[in-house]
Amino acid sequence: MRQIRIPIMRKLLPATLILLALAYPLPVRAQGQPPTVKLQSEPVQQTNEISGPKLFQAYCAVCHGEDGKGHGVAAAGLRTAPADLTVLAKHHDGRFPANHVMDVLSNSADFTAHGSTEMPVWGPVFRSMGANPSLGTLRAKNLTEYLRSIQEK
Repeated sequence: MRQIRIPIMRKLLPATLILLALAYPLPVRAQGQPPTVKLQSEPVQQTNEISGPKLFQAYCAVCHGEDGKGHGVAAAGLRTAPADLTVLAKHHDGRFPANHVMDVLSNSADFTAHGSTEMPVWGPVFRSMGANPSLGTLRAKNLTEYLRSIQEK
């Protein structure tokens, strides 16, 4: 796999990972408790994947958790807790906000309403994967449809 070559991501991702590492609280371990798990930073790897569930596992689950409820392994290192993505429809009168989700993924959403700018913007990453940038939109749509499928009933 090739690393993504986007100028803004080359600057933004290392800074984000450093901030995550600095913000991650290191609790004092009481005698007899298991050692604290230490987060490791890795660069975002390019994938040719277009499947919504696989994109979620590759890019979102680390913060939002494998079930989308906001309890990923990196969640503790964030200043703002990741959103529970399974209740988006519930918070929008039972209608899944597909256009808003697409806006958040592509960085055209109002992040003050979103809650935090700690979430990476995946639109440019998705568009940079491979020779066809229109696949980036397909990836964002497939990810949005996956999120629709995991909504609480």
